[in-house]
Amino acid sequence: MATSPLIKEPKPGAARREGHPGIALTVIAACQLMVVLDATIVNIALPHIQNALEFSTTDLTWVVSAYTLTFGGLLLLGGRAGDILGRRRVFMTGILLFTFASLLGGFAQEPWQLLAARALQGVGGAIASPTALALITTTFPEGPERNRAFGVFAAVSAGGGAIGLLAGGMLTEWLDWRWVLFVNVPIGVLIAFLTPLYINESERHPGRFDLAGALTSTAGMATLVYGFIRAAEEGWRDNLTIGSFGAAVVLLLAFALVESRAKEPITPLRMFADRNRSGTYVIMLSLAAAMFGMFFFIVLFVQNVLQYTPIEAGLAFLPVTVAIAVGAGLSQRFLPVLGPKPFMVVGSALAAVGLAWQTLIDPGSSYAGGVLGPMLVFGFGMGLNFVTLTLTAVSGVAPHEAGAASGLLNVTQQVGGSLGLAILTTVFGTASRDEAEKQVTDFMANASAEQKAEFARTQQLPAPWGHEALAQGISTAFIPAAAMAVLALVVAALVIRVRKSDLDALSGTAGPAGG
Repeated sequence: MATSPLIKEPKPGAARREGHPGIALTVIAACQLMVVLDATIVNIALPHIQNALEFSTTDLTWVVSAYTLTFGGLLLLGGRAGDILGRRRVFMTGILLFTFASLLGGFAQEPWQLLAARALQGVGGAIASPTALALITTTFPEGPERNRAFGVFAAVSAGGGAIGLLAGGMLTEWLDWRWVLFVNVPIGVLIAFLTPLYINESERHPGRFDLAGALTSTAGMATLVYGFIRAAEEGWRDNLTIGSFGAAVVLLLAFALVESRAKEPITPLRMFADRNRSGTYVIMLSLAAAMFGMFFFIVLFVQNVLQYTPIEAGLAFLPVTVAIAVGAGLSQRFLPVLGPKPFMVVGSALAAVGLAWQTLIDPGSSYAGGVLGPMLVFGFGMGLNFVTLTLTAVSGVAPHEAGAASGLLNVTQQVGGSLGLAILTTVFGTASRDEAEKQVTDFMANASAEQKAEFARTQQLPAPWGHEALAQGISTAFIPAAAMAVLALVVAALVIRVRKSDLDALSGTAGPAGG
């Protein structure tokens, strides 16, 4: 039996709140922006956090990883909870938990307190984020109105990382690093207040939580991410690195086995039977891996080589947000006419070009000459992709499985970003260390006595030798990043198909949903 290309309308339930769709969309988008930008807003504040709480350099990476691990690991459970308990109810629970965790993190006095708060933020984000996407299907009717809502949501998801860098720079320089966490509190409280006034509750679908699936998927993804993070720090031959990968394989295989036998799986495997949806998840995984790496390494370059202040570094990413918004608007407008494939192909190709361009970065590169152009090309390509990927991911999914489908899309974005950043950091570390060894010879031959004494104390090469090592590591890291975008391009070209039923649904002319 044929299914509707997009999520079918929910059955009559709670009365719809008509007349304020703009406010409803603003509330949903604000939630998504808050949880997405929190993955990057602390990046620029990390040196200040390190000094304030006396983190070691290695432990400092967990300020970011504690959030992304719990966020990515629990997204599937969050999506399923919305399906069973009601999306608005679960949405508000996630927002309040995220807000409370942000407050705790802002008051942290010890490293463990901040890490615990960041992990709790990830739990709240994992509950709220997939439910926010699914709420669009409850609030907006199928067709152009829902397409526009998805376009806004996707643009926020894509641009959140860049906005987080800008906001982090402003808050760190003008106020204090703690405000990168405190800023979530008034926003979260306002979202929680407005939600019951303007957001419809979804129909509840009686069922049971697939706890075995939730535990194996969460543990499997967390150990996989940890394995890559550990490899970046200690190398691929480290016993704990190898053990983490082995445990991840076992847990993820157990997850697949559990899901294949569960009566009410947290991730119905039949969702992967749809060719377009499976391709969408691979494309999102690949592009997110490259995108997180781009943000991280360009921040390093503009702060350490170009000597930008925190707010200048944040402003440097503002053009990326604009490019993403332009691309998202263009794809949302023409998607009903052309279908998803052209935008996935062109968007992935542009992302690959932008990343390949960034392999040319060297210590002499200026912002205008070596950073801005590649970021604009990359951002526009990502904008074309995010709206398209969001719509395709929820295509043909029954209402009671919308949370799981949207949760999977978020999982691929967050876990892909974490894995990609760890992989690219490993490449960066190897290349920069090799270049540093070459630069040490020249440094010892030409440096002053004061510079040599400082190097003996810190083991850090000063400029220009240190800049050479850093730039070499960054340019090399962009090679696998570009390869990830090429993988997305290949999948878009060979896997994704244009179907007439998709075009009809996107234009709002599809007939009644099939059963």
